[in-house]
Amino acid sequence: MNTADTETENHDGAQSEATLSPSRSLVIPKLPDDALILLPVRNMVLFPNMVVPVGIGRSQSVLAARQAVQHDQPIGVLLQRDSSVEEPGPDDLYDVGCVGGVMRFVSGREGHHHLVLQGVERFRVKEFLEDYPFPVGRVERIEEVQPAGPAIDASMLALREKALEALELLPQVPQELAGALSSIEQPGVLADSVAGYLDLGSAERQELLETLDIETRLERVLSLLDYRVEVLKLSQKISERTHETMSERQREALLREQLRSIQEELGESDEKGEEIRELERRIDEAQMPEEVDQQARKELRRLERMPEGAGEYSMLRTYIDWLLELPWSTERTEDIDIARAREILDADHYGLEPVKRRILEHLAVRKLNPQGRSPILCFVGPPGVGKTSLGQSIARATGRDFMRSSLGGVHDEAEIRGHRRTYLGALPGKVIQSIHKAGSRNPVLMLDEMDKLGGGIQGDPSAALLEVLDPAQNGTFQDNYLGMPFDLSGVFFIATANVPDQIPGPLRDRMEMIEIPGYTQEEKVEIARRYLLDRQRDNAGLTAEQLAVTDAALERIVSSYTREAGCRQLERQLGAVTRHIAVRIAEGQIEQARVDADDLHEVLGAPQHESEVAMRTSVPGVATGLAWTPVGGDILFIEANRSRGTGRLVLTGQLGDVMKESAQTALSLIKARAGELGIDAEALQSDDVHVHVPAGAIPKDGPSAGVAMYNALVSLMSGRCIREDVAMTGEITLRGLVLPVGGIKEKVLAARRAGISTVLLPARNRKDFEDIPASARDALEFHWIEHVEEATAIALRGHDEAPDGPLDAPSVAQPESG
Repeated sequence: MNTADTETENHDGAQSEATLSPSRSLVIPKLPDDALILLPVRNMVLFPNMVVPVGIGRSQSVLAARQAVQHDQPIGVLLQRDSSVEEPGPDDLYDVGCVGGVMRFVSGREGHHHLVLQGVERFRVKEFLEDYPFPVGRVERIEEVQPAGPAIDASMLALREKALEALELLPQVPQELAGALSSIEQPGVLADSVAGYLDLGSAERQELLETLDIETRLERVLSLLDYRVEVLKLSQKISERTHETMSERQREALLREQLRSIQEELGESDEKGEEIRELERRIDEAQMPEEVDQQARKELRRLERMPEGAGEYSMLRTYIDWLLELPWSTERTEDIDIARAREILDADHYGLEPVKRRILEHLAVRKLNPQGRSPILCFVGPPGVGKTSLGQSIARATGRDFMRSSLGGVHDEAEIRGHRRTYLGALPGKVIQSIHKAGSRNPVLMLDEMDKLGGGIQGDPSAALLEVLDPAQNGTFQDNYLGMPFDLSGVFFIATANVPDQIPGPLRDRMEMIEIPGYTQEEKVEIARRYLLDRQRDNAGLTAEQLAVTDAALERIVSSYTREAGCRQLERQLGAVTRHIAVRIAEGQIEQARVDADDLHEVLGAPQHESEVAMRTSVPGVATGLAWTPVGGDILFIEANRSRGTGRLVLTGQLGDVMKESAQTALSLIKARAGELGIDAEALQSDDVHVHVPAGAIPKDGPSAGVAMYNALVSLMSGRCIREDVAMTGEITLRGLVLPVGGIKEKVLAARRAGISTVLLPARNRKDFEDIPASARDALEFHWIEHVEEATAIALRGHDEAPDGPLDAPSVAQPESG
């Protein structure tokens, strides 16, 4: 309901009396003579001769109040049958209410309004009228005839005396109220006045409002008042008895004695007292820091005087349990033996020598300087290379508890720092929960998937981790739920990530990055032989005598059925082999089996990965590039074609802006050097060039495909094929320089997995040569390129040189001249 209201408000922001009127665009029909504007209320009953404030917020109620103020009309107050109904209809309201005169209309901030009403007389609704923007009804006003007689006088006298007795039992009652009750002479007015001041529920007040017989009303109010007086007397009796039994040493236990007296009156047992005493005993034995001990005892005193049915009781009890169960002073004795740590790392992981060396250095420094601030280690590498298992090995080597907390998808700061305990279901953050589960204050805590942290309106979790992972600050880490500092300096934090660039800079600056590269084929075969095969045999319930897998079979699985940086897919394929043999042994077909390379087709099906480089590069216009992905390196084919057109460059394959610019740079460089390359410059101006990077569903970006794009276009324009055993990477400039790129180690390993024998790398990446595993360095031929012409001279075949791949590959259609 749109209204054009005007309000007056003081400059200091205080509430002011409203001078509001309904909108001029809203035509409200005139009310019949026997009709009233009705105001539904949730929990308040207005009696005649009472003056009460009424808070209103519903749009219909506000409009009704403004209409009554504007036209100086009374308003009928009706109680809702169900207070939760937002838009009550006729069936949701009682029939009997009270007519109220509007003494004042107060409009506050944020749509909160108040009416000050004075009750006039009772009424009964005969009919609800429609076509009004607020409730309106035809009513029958109920006139009260004040009866007289000895019975009425006796009831009035008893009610007045009981009301004055109740006022004496209540603290801080104004004297004017007693005088007002003594001066009332009409029985109906007395009954309504006492009912208005009684602490009654809405249903009881409505019952009294609907009691039209005054003698019955007097008796009913007297009965209710008598019950309230007895409650007040009992409360006073309990308080007096408590004070009588209290001595000097019991003054601090005042509230406890009161509760015990109440329990004796109700006949309840002292189970809560036993619970409080048990908690007090646990606090004495917890050996918490002094500040935490004082907080726990303070909260215990609050819990002691709180009724068990209170909503905050369980929240407070849970908080005290958390304080008591945290290992404030429990530590695992750290016994660092470097030789034993080396044995554990070698037994659990094959290869990874640089990583193991850095871990041993870390442990050695910690042994020699236990109180020093050790850096936070962050293992960075593709999935399946053993980052999590390295953390478990460190825990074994140091004799600590190992806990892992995954941060992938966490987008709420409270998941790290905890929720405020005022909220229902609040809990500490992941760090405190992990320490609680570990049972010691110095576990090895692995924060997994650090690069998968999210962010949203609930805050930035990475910002909360800044304090956790800073050795200079985490000694006083404060969880929001505990509200007490907890010392995290003894925790051995280890983080893991796949892509370090996705970790926020300030957080990355607090950690020492240890890169874990992907495995070579030889390393994967050795890992499968030492670890994975035994684990999968155990999972399938087989022994080494029942199932043997040859080295040739393991090599075939690695080369033809997996192509990844880690070993997860390799373990899945070994699991498929063991399950296949387990089925045959369980059926009684065989008693033992030996799986060789030729048997894999029957078990795993056709090879999933074959070398397609020769087939792809058997035609002009196709080059093999090298790409880096979060899960390791991979080869990338650049395909180029041309057709008659207007000299356009078409790019497809979900390429990012940087990759598109690399293609444009490569084409511009070829146009500038067409004569040197033996390419028809006019064809470049008249033909459309289409560059496509397959796997079009996968987004691709980055400058490292510039060399491959240049050579693919040169191959297309010159009609010469690129060698199938050559892969290349590097960024190019308009001057033909080859700039360095990242991910060299992962790219080289991917080239070797794909069967490449020659790799062209930027000369400025020579510094990364030592990071390449020795087996890959020995198996591949490397060429360090400074200018793009050097890559072309090595990669392109001569016009009379035939490719080694299939000769029946489709040729690229060349445009007709002229």
